[in-house]
Parts: sequence; structure tokens; C-alpha cells
Amino acid sequence: MEFIDENRNTKLSRKSQNQTLSIPNSLQPQRFPTHLDEPDISPTVRTLCDLLTNVSPHDIESALSASGIIPTSDIIQQVLSFSYNQPSSAVKFFRWAGRLVKPSACAWNLIVDLLGKNQSFEPMWDAMRSMKQEGLLSMSTFVSVFGSYCIAHRFSEATMSFDVMDRYGVEQDVVAVNSLLSAICSEDNQMPVAIEFFDKIKMKIPPDEDTFAILLEGWEREGNLAKARNTFGEMIVKVGWSRKNISSYDAFLTTLVRGSHVDEALRFLQVMKKNDCLPGLKFFSTTLDILVKQNDSTYVIPLWDTMVDGGLLPNLIMYNALIGLLCNNNDVHNAFRFLDEMVVHGAFPDSLTYNMIFHCLVRNKMVSEVGKFFVEMIKNEAPPISSNHAAAIKMLLGNDDPEMAIDMWNYMVDNCVSLSTFNESANELLIGLCNLGRLVEVKRFAETMLDRRIKIFDSTMDKLKDAFYKKGRSFRDKYDSLSREWKDMKS
Repeated sequence: MEFIDENRNTKLSRKSQNQTLSIPNSLQPQRFPTHLDEPDISPTVRTLCDLLTNVSPHDIESALSASGIIPTSDIIQQVLSFSYNQPSSAVKFFRWAGRLVKPSACAWNLIVDLLGKNQSFEPMWDAMRSMKQEGLLSMSTFVSVFGSYCIAHRFSEATMSFDVMDRYGVEQDVVAVNSLLSAICSEDNQMPVAIEFFDKIKMKIPPDEDTFAILLEGWEREGNLAKARNTFGEMIVKVGWSRKNISSYDAFLTTLVRGSHVDEALRFLQVMKKNDCLPGLKFFSTTLDILVKQNDSTYVIPLWDTMVDGGLLPNLIMYNALIGLLCNNNDVHNAFRFLDEMVVHGAFPDSLTYNMIFHCLVRNKMVSEVGKFFVEMIKNEAPPISSNHAAAIKMLLGNDDPEMAIDMWNYMVDNCVSLSTFNESANELLIGLCNLGRLVEVKRFAETMLDRRIKIFDSTMDKLKDAFYKKGRSFRDKYDSLSREWKDMKS
């Protein structure tokens, strides 16, 4: 195994090691894992990782030998997986361990990945040549190489790595093609590179469903509608309509929706439905999220019906998103329709579901419906939240249904543990009754509120004062008495 031969140090010279440790920030991969992230690793692995972290690379091999530890194959793998931040020491550890126990294919792949992610590409290829001699090279090795080159934005070298696979005894098949495409497409704005490679290789190695899924997901990320249409059309020609293409359908249709072509997505959905191959729940969930952000309910019901008719069952989150969108667009009729339907599909409404509809009813001043729906909410143990409660009381008092407003307040008083959250409702009730001239009830409710330590706002007291004082001496005295109680509570 020439890679771990200490006499072969040209590729792991100090110059190469220094290059390893000075990767430009713009090309740095995500933070590497460290052994400190894992609370349950064995004491042996932790000891070795601490050595690699704290001892200089120059002294690491002597420190390892002095530790008295005899590594196993599993220990080697664990130490390497936690040592990406110490590439020079990790290589020396691998070399030292290789003298004591034959490294596994997994350990070799880890050292290849470690070197590649640290952009030590020449030593990486040295390791691969040693792996070839040992008969340990596999597709996994090249998948790692593709990823390392693409993270470093060295795409031509990633492609050249693919070109030499057969020389290393690894077959250039569609899995290899897909692995390289995936690595390229994972980097931002690199679809032209991916398509150039795809166009070059597709006649030699026919693409499969995964190939087109990778490309279509890439076009989705870049939002390129025209290219997505071309790739989708080519997919249909090459692999046909198939239920295996769900990821491709998801990506293509989502690209259309993000590009504000929901009507075109609907047309494709109908074609897919005829060919018995709809997209998955991911597309419908993503599309719903997009339409909610755009507050666009134009196409949401036909999209939803296509999903349900296709046998896909939406969850509570999706139902709430749909009902919220409909309520934002004042489509009360369909909001009630889906409230009734969701239980049939195993999604039970929660407080959010009821409160969105209740808020819509209040906003649209649907007086009788607000009262009826409040009763239903109480029955299903989902009472209005404080803001909705206050808005409902204000609306009802301003639209000739003060009795329901009082009933709503009384329910909250009798059943709510923390009435302090209903300060706004209390003040709306007082102001509304005051506006209706029902001052005797105002005083009674205000006294009860003060007893319960509910806050009456200064602005509310000012309005009460004006109303009470206009009614003459007796009402003035009633207000003054109430005002003294109010000031005592404030002090």
C-alpha cells in the first residue's frame, strides 16, 4: 500500500500540507464534524481524536505509538470521520494505523473524502492508486471525488475524474453519471456545466428517471422555465410516463408554479392524471405554500381536488394553509366546505382552523354566522383567541347583536383561566354598551372587571365619563364611584 509508505512523502510534503490548511474562505465546505459533537464515542476514539487535535502533525506518530492503543478497523473509521479539521494529522494517523491493522474499504474512502474536502487533491489520487492496488476502489470513492471537486468549483476536474473511472476498474454507468450530475447541480448556478456533461454522455450512457429528476430539480432551483420544459420533454421521450418519475414531476410542476404559470401546471396535471402518474404530496404542499405567500386562491381548489382525487391525503398543516388562504380571500363557502371534509380524510381541525374561519366571519360582519360558529367552537373546545374575541365583541355590538357579545364575554369570564389576556375584549364590551346607552350594564360589568383585576384603559374611562356625565347627576355619581375603584386598583 504505497500511500502509507513513509518513504513516499513527495505528495505529502510540507508544501502540500500547508496548501491543505489554507483553503480560500469562499470555497470552504460546511463545518466538518468533530469528536466533541458526539457524546457517546468510546474513550479510545476520544483519546485518539484528542491527540490528533492537540499534538502537532510533526509529533503525532510518536504520540500515537506512545499511547499503547492498538486500533481496530472500526476505531480507524471513527477517528477519521471526526478528523476532517486535522487533515495532516489524520493522514499520519491513517499511515500509523495501517502498519498495525489492514484498513477497510470504508477507512480508505474516508481518507479519500477527507483529503478531497480539504482540497489535497494530489494526495487524494495517491490514496486512490493505493486503493486500486488493494482492489478496494468502488463507486462510493468516485462519488466522494466528484463532490470534493464540485465543492471547490473545479468542475472540469470532476468531469475528468469521471472520464478515468474505467482505468481504475470502476464502471462508468448511469449511477456514476447521476452522482456527478448531482454533485454539479448541488452548487449554485452550475446548470450549464451539468447540461454540457449530460449532452456529452447521454448517447453513450442512456439516462434514467433519476438523471432527469436531478436535472429538473436543478432547473427548479434556478427557476429556468424554458430549460425545465426542454428537459421534461426529453424525459418523456426517453423514459416515458411512469410513476417512478414522481420527483421529476414534483420539480417540473413546482418550477411552473414558482414562475407564475399555475394554469400550465394544471394542464400538465391533467395529462399526468390521464397517464396514471401524478406528482407526490411534496408538490402540492410546496405549491400551496407558494400560493399562500402570493395570497392567490384562483387555482388552489382545482389543484387540491386533483390531489385528493389522486389518492393523496393532505395533513392538518395543509388544510390549515388552504383554509387560511380561502379566508384571506373571503371565500367563506369553501372554507366551510374543507372544514367539513378534513375529518373525512383523517385531519382533525384545531384551534387555528376554527379561529381563521371565525376571524373571516367577523371581518365580513356576518353577524348570525359569528354567533352560530362561536357555539360550534365552544362545543369543539376551540374558543376564540383574545384578538378574535375582542374583534367579535366590537363587531357584534356595532351590528345590533349585543346579547351575543355579552354571551361571548360571559363565557370567557366563566371558563378562561387567565382573563388578563382579554383586557381588549373587556374594553370593547364597555365601549360598545356605552355607545348603545346601556350605562347600568356598563357599570355592572366594569365593577366585575375591576374585581377580577382586568385592566380598564384610560381611553375607555374617558369615554365612559363623557357618557355618564351627559346623563345627569345620578349617573355622574355612578361614574365617580366607579372611577374611585378604578384608581384604587391602579395604585
